[in-house]
Amino acid sequence: RPIHMHGLTTAEAASRLAASGPNAIPDPPGTPAWRRLLAQFASPLVAILVVALLVDLGLWFRDGAAGWPVEATAIALILLLNAALGLYQEHRSEAALARLRALASAHAWTWRDGTLVRIPADQLVPGDVVRLEAGDRIPADGTLSDTHNVLLDESLLTGESVPVDRGEGGEAFSGTLLVRGRTLLTLTRTGLASAMGRLAAMLGDVIAAPTPLERRVAVLGGQIARSVLVLAAALALVGVASQGWAHAPEALVFAIALAVAAVPEGLPAVLTVALALGVERMARQRAVVRRLAAVEALGSVTVIATDKTGTLTESRMEVRGLDSDDTSRAITAAVLANDADPTGRAGDPLDVGLLRWATAQGADIAAVRAAHRSVSDRPFDSAWKFARVTVLSGDDPDATPVSYLKGAPEVLLDHCALTPDARDRWHALAAAHAREGFRVLALAWGDGQVEDELRFLGLVRFWDPPRPEVADAIRTAREAGIRVLMITGDHPATALALAHLVGIPGDEVVTGGTLEAADEATRRGLLTRANVFARVRPEQKLQIVEALQQAGEVVAMTGDGVNDAPALKRSDVGVAMGQRGSDVSREVADLVLLDDNFATIVGAVAEGRGIYANIQTFLRFLFSTNLSEVLVVAGGLLLAALAGLREADGSLVLPLTAAQILWLNLVTDGLPALALAFDRTPGVMQEPPRDPHAPLLDRASLRFVLVAGCLKAVLALALLGLLPRAGVDVATTRAATFHMMAIGQLLLTYPSRHTRLQPRPNRYLHVAVLSGIAIQVGAAMLPVTARLLGGAALPARLWYVVAATAIAAWALAEATSRIFWRRART
Repeated sequence: RPIHMHGLTTAEAASRLAASGPNAIPDPPGTPAWRRLLAQFASPLVAILVVALLVDLGLWFRDGAAGWPVEATAIALILLLNAALGLYQEHRSEAALARLRALASAHAWTWRDGTLVRIPADQLVPGDVVRLEAGDRIPADGTLSDTHNVLLDESLLTGESVPVDRGEGGEAFSGTLLVRGRTLLTLTRTGLASAMGRLAAMLGDVIAAPTPLERRVAVLGGQIARSVLVLAAALALVGVASQGWAHAPEALVFAIALAVAAVPEGLPAVLTVALALGVERMARQRAVVRRLAAVEALGSVTVIATDKTGTLTESRMEVRGLDSDDTSRAITAAVLANDADPTGRAGDPLDVGLLRWATAQGADIAAVRAAHRSVSDRPFDSAWKFARVTVLSGDDPDATPVSYLKGAPEVLLDHCALTPDARDRWHALAAAHAREGFRVLALAWGDGQVEDELRFLGLVRFWDPPRPEVADAIRTAREAGIRVLMITGDHPATALALAHLVGIPGDEVVTGGTLEAADEATRRGLLTRANVFARVRPEQKLQIVEALQQAGEVVAMTGDGVNDAPALKRSDVGVAMGQRGSDVSREVADLVLLDDNFATIVGAVAEGRGIYANIQTFLRFLFSTNLSEVLVVAGGLLLAALAGLREADGSLVLPLTAAQILWLNLVTDGLPALALAFDRTPGVMQEPPRDPHAPLLDRASLRFVLVAGCLKAVLALALLGLLPRAGVDVATTRAATFHMMAIGQLLLTYPSRHTRLQPRPNRYLHVAVLSGIAIQVGAAMLPVTARLLGGAALPARLWYVVAATAIAAWALAEATSRIFWRRART
């Protein structure tokens, strides 16, 4: 019994793991907490607020440091709270990405306690024997054995782009790629001791670079920041002109505070949380996002080009029958021209199915292979569509070698010595099986190392049932305006039969040969009409993706093999298979399906659309509330100037203090904004795909922002103008306006959620709004916070006025939102 068939025991592996450490490059040391805290103050907008704090403290010292610097204290507390919120959001995002790295980590097949098992690659130890196939990344340094046409891509280490042959006893280094053949690898060096460890490089990281959406939001935020800074400068000049240079510092502090409050500085943080929550939800649904940019692209996908086997089907590959005049030799061919492990635990699903069937027919897999020593082989490739193994029976060196082949019937039949009538009969039988939905495999043999003039052994029929949830998923995708294409290497009749079973429309099948022979105009027409593509080589997937993209489609493409990598990389969303996919396909993909299920792709598209909808809701909420704040401050100053309302020191009465504005920005924007990230909108899959070039806010949303913000500002200004006439003093009037703005902003989250679709009730939002209102009332009741917020205490009777005005603002915004979206639907 070969030693690799037993491998290490669990105890031996644990002992070696303790001695050598995990087969991974340690993560770089994390950034210290104090540096993370300082980084929260690196934003130019926060720096402006720090300047305001310093100016206020400077004025306090100038006046002899009399009393407590209330406004400076409020600004400092809000800065610290903002930094704490930023640290929390950063932690959430990093934790989510760390979980995704763990889900997407590499695995390998090795023997433990005599059983072939699939374990995380970081648990491999020196002495392990790893089973590798084309497309696998070499997990650690080691020595090759039982090699079959091995070709290694070592460009990652050497920079040499041409793959190199490696034979029996050759050395392979971690990080290199097996691009052809199969082999066993006995590990000698793992982790930091391996070649990649010495280079201190990491493979397979989740890339957390800014997404296109984040960049667009940053540009939008910058444009708004510049506009608001211009407004703040204008307000400062107006303040100086109306109150004189003596009050210039106070006017400057207020203008700076207004600028920081009006600019959506919390937008990037909330966007990060929304993306992190979304990718966590996708991971729970078995879809691991490797690049955050894919989340945005998912919402715009117009075409899903999917493989058949294992994605639309269960990849069980059950043999349902054999048409052969020589059953015994056909079983021998099925066992020998087969790359699956004898245990049936690892290998191509078709090969595993053949071994299960042969065992059921009474064949002893190990005995058959032991009696036939392999002398050469030719692995299956989509270019020639068959596989060959040449063996010697027994130990006689003078024995005549025999070749066994398996492959596509239309190819292998042409290599067989058959009469035209016999060949036609077999072709007709294969086509009949394919029309019934069977996958058909041909078997043949010949004396010597030959691939022509073969003797035909017959046809094997496989049944790979469609996944039960796929038909509903395809229907959902079509209702969402997404076209589903099947691209497979199977027989055209098999592909069309399965397409009808799962609900892919159309009766036209385009083969890879037809695509290759067609000119560009004809190819575009075929891609427009047909939804099923059969006998397609992996290289042709790239042509299909490029042609679809040139036609303006946003393409999600699935793949699992090493040759699928170019198409996955070129597509807008590359989707790799987590169970049967090669390492290289997973590395270039944007999304990895842990269950290889088409329905998971559709679920990920729905999640991507939902994330984008939540971000748009937050933008509507944030911009409408910020607009109302700016209008109240600007309008209030104008009213004070016209009415001659001044403080005891002669300065104009401000409608809101700097501390109150900053409080509004933190409490009434921050809490509900985070809760909005938990919104779920089931109807997103009844909408057409989103135009990737569409503005972040559509026309209906912009109208809502303008009208809701203006209505709320008008009601707040009405309080400012009417309460003094009712005998309320200036400080109490300002406090009532402040509380109305805060509660009104919290309530404004509800109409901000309205679109053409109705989101589900969000209990997190209810808690955030109620908590925000409770905090607001508590801040008014507690003497310390009331003083910090510029005297925010209110008599009981005015709370009714505040509540009625805030509810009126909410009701008007609700009506406005419903009217605008009703018009948008028509």
